[in-house]
Amino acid sequence: MKTLSLALRNLLRNRRRSLTTLLAMIIGLVTILVFGGYSRNVIFAMQTGYVQLHGHLQIQHQDYFLYGSGNPAAYGIADYQRMIEQIKQDAVLAPMLLMATPKLQLGGIAGNFSAGVSKNVIASGILVDDQNKMRLWDDYGSASYTPQIALAGTAQDAVVIGTGVARMLQLCGPLKVANCSQAQPASTLAAKSSPAPAVLADDIAALSALEAQPELSKSASSIEMLAANLHGAPNVASLNVIKAENWGLKEFDDSYMVMHLTQAQRLIFGADAPQVTAIQIQLQHTAQMSIARERLKEISKSFKEPMELLGFEELAPIYGQTIQFFDSVFGFIATLIGVIVLFTVGNTMSMAVVERTTEIGTLRAIGQRRGGIRSLFVCEGMLLGLIGASLGVLIALLIAFLINHAGLSWTPPGYVYAYPLKVRIWGDLGLIFGCAIGLFLVAVISAWWPAKRAAKMMIVDALRHV
Repeated sequence: MKTLSLALRNLLRNRRRSLTTLLAMIIGLVTILVFGGYSRNVIFAMQTGYVQLHGHLQIQHQDYFLYGSGNPAAYGIADYQRMIEQIKQDAVLAPMLLMATPKLQLGGIAGNFSAGVSKNVIASGILVDDQNKMRLWDDYGSASYTPQIALAGTAQDAVVIGTGVARMLQLCGPLKVANCSQAQPASTLAAKSSPAPAVLADDIAALSALEAQPELSKSASSIEMLAANLHGAPNVASLNVIKAENWGLKEFDDSYMVMHLTQAQRLIFGADAPQVTAIQIQLQHTAQMSIARERLKEISKSFKEPMELLGFEELAPIYGQTIQFFDSVFGFIATLIGVIVLFTVGNTMSMAVVERTTEIGTLRAIGQRRGGIRSLFVCEGMLLGLIGASLGVLIALLIAFLINHAGLSWTPPGYVYAYPLKVRIWGDLGLIFGCAIGLFLVAVISAWWPAKRAAKMMIVDALRHV
């Protein structure tokens, strides 16, 4: 206690220098904590979005994820309804389960034949009410502005397309898509380049004729979608586009659409037994994934078809890549600030040793041991680290509180809807104590070398120092 008291008095002897050193430590710690809290919020917001979209886990036919995205007929799950009921009734999974819903992914060609244009598309057949309930998941209080899918309460032929698809199919006007320029009709361009009119293949023309309706009954936003059915033959469905949404990524926005599950199944499987390509499972909490995964692996052994289980991290690789990116940036910032604090505290202690050389010689002359001199300066570094860490944590919490209540928002990568901007420091004990202890250790290490040099001084040389 006597050593600590002397160390504190020595720091107060030169208040300006001690305050400057503390300020550098506090700013460094606040920077690390605020960035750490910001990156934590980004990760939670992205996780919320991906869990709302994909669920925590998905059951798929074996190898579908690698090879079957363009071939739903070959990798479909035939007995999916029994599987879902088995999952919902399981004693282990039921308490943690929020949603288990089927999904059918398919590809095809969407055409607006009245304008003479078509586009390769990827479509998802879903149960709209289930998907809208999944979008309400918010385990981290992100308060996302995730929109509900507009298909709720619509007819089975209704479909929602990306704004890029609407632009390419020349549906910007009927769908009232903002900032969507209308391109010159493809028929006009074709007429300029070739005098002969294009003729549809006989089989495609026949299919289109079967699906054709009287012009008076077709809306201006009606399209046809061509896809290969279960037997490899082409099949056409007439669809009514009710809305165009921006899906975030241009590549996604230019090719994606959402339709009712029954419509998608009728397009691929016709009169045969309907199938799906995935069963999405959403849990109450992400921390339950490991338990749910192990239980689902046991249940899947009773399924007739070979299945595999994928988490949202595997379905959305950008999530793991984002975590790695933030970890690397956090490590770089922490290292840089650690080096700055190391040299700042070291310089302060070195100057203190030089200024108090005569004092050190006097203490040694009256019997103070080398260890006592060393402890005195190390205690000064410890006090700087302790005070700097405490004040840094408090100021970081205050700044985080102000940011969290400022009403700011941000849009994660690949999204068009915003999330409230938050800095999540409070409650993350690993971040708080890890950074505070790290700063404390850096301060102690910084003071060690000047303290060692002070303890090795010769008494005579120290006493005659001017």
